[in-house]
Amino acid sequence: MTPQRSSPAETETETVVELTGISKRFTGTLANDAVDLRVGRGEIHALMGENGAGKSTLMSILYGMVRPDAGTIRVDGREVSFSDPADAIAAGLGMVHQGFRLFDSLTVAENVVFRAEPRRFGFLDGAAARRRVRELAEEHGLPVDPDARVGALPVGVRQRVEILKLLHRGARVLILDEPTAVLTPDEASRLFTVLKSLAQQGCSVILVTHKLNEVLGGSDRVTVLRDGRVTARLRTADTTAAEIAEAMTGRRVALDRIHPPGTPGEVVLSVSGVRGVDLTVRAGEIVGIAGVAGNGQSELIEALAGLRPVSAGRVELAGRDITHESPAGRRAAGLAYVPEDRAAVGSAPAASVAENLAMGHHRRSLATRRGLLHPAALRAHARSLIERFGIKAPSPGTPAGALSGGNLQKLLVGRELAHDAPLLLVEQPTRGVDIGAIQQIHEQLIAYRDAGHAVLLVSAELSEIRGLSDRILVMYEGRISASYDRDDADEHTLGLALAGAEA
Repeated sequence: MTPQRSSPAETETETVVELTGISKRFTGTLANDAVDLRVGRGEIHALMGENGAGKSTLMSILYGMVRPDAGTIRVDGREVSFSDPADAIAAGLGMVHQGFRLFDSLTVAENVVFRAEPRRFGFLDGAAARRRVRELAEEHGLPVDPDARVGALPVGVRQRVEILKLLHRGARVLILDEPTAVLTPDEASRLFTVLKSLAQQGCSVILVTHKLNEVLGGSDRVTVLRDGRVTARLRTADTTAAEIAEAMTGRRVALDRIHPPGTPGEVVLSVSGVRGVDLTVRAGEIVGIAGVAGNGQSELIEALAGLRPVSAGRVELAGRDITHESPAGRRAAGLAYVPEDRAAVGSAPAASVAENLAMGHHRRSLATRRGLLHPAALRAHARSLIERFGIKAPSPGTPAGALSGGNLQKLLVGRELAHDAPLLLVEQPTRGVDIGAIQQIHEQLIAYRDAGHAVLLVSAELSEIRGLSDRILVMYEGRISASYDRDDADEHTLGLALAGAEA
């Protein structure tokens, strides 16, 4: 077990938030076990741990969403007990959740001042609201148009709106849950510039993330949780990615591993003229598609999966024309699919883990002669996949929406790999997933390839694309702008292509 270390920084800054002995037990799970956390004024404090380590529970307790079974919370030296997020906001805390909590139909200004509106004659003072947003945006380097409709904004700008909303309410402590999970590299870089500026102005930031490079480059201290307990308290300047990863997992982890190449065989997927794209993927091969979000990758994969109509071109799977097949017809022809949006597209959050794991299997291996699904067969199937793919779920009957994001991702990946289909389409396979689960998913994808399957991979992580792919395609402005063999695709070359230098 990685030894805890006291940091000199712990005595250098005034304590703003202090959690002492926080414990919380849910049915069958000890989520937090006597956790201590101290955050200083003007620091960026990273909270890390594998999926299910207790990070989200701890932050939910701090923000008044969950009541602890034991322990105390102090803000600015005063003991507090929050009954809901409104109490936390009143005490100077603010939280940006992974799923933004904005009204798409309202303007930026209306979202920022919602429930904290400047008023004139008892009504919303729109001019004052817009002026307030402009002032906050300029002060904190968060450029936005106060009159823009939120629903029309890109993800990175929506996140700025969430931060401005908290700053308008006087938040001095910002809790950010996986803030870069849906951002491009450039947007993530701009976010950290803003966070460092806020810290210099005296705000404190608690950063919940799985990304080691962001923690090392953007935080002052790190607290690591494993199985609900603190395993390390580290000063970022004095630690390494390997040390943090070992504290998270309890073992040494190979970071940014480049896997051995596959042995390509016959063409499994052939795409010609679909959305202006031509490509092939062979059995025993992983073809990676790299590209900044918004360059057509998602639309291409949706067209191949049957979720978007193909108006021109041809798609063949193992020699069979599936251009106009339904999603069910494509699955029957040998296609498996892990979508980018695991909650809205890849799963039914209100259905059980067992029911979600049965999707796609229900017409064949799990169906009885009358086409019905037997509950015992569903549970047995679920237990098998839960064990095989390391999914942390209290029981097969647990709603899928109750799982952590990383465990829901493992559910989707495991379910699709279990189909043993000739072709796997997989988007962002490790988004929001901890370092240990990333390694596990990567090994599973390589094993799938080595068993003779074809894999078309889309990822925003260049290290993931380089580590897994046998060939790499770059998409820019809706077309394939460059193609590389794995040995020719270093990060500098790919970076230039992503920016359109090879277009």
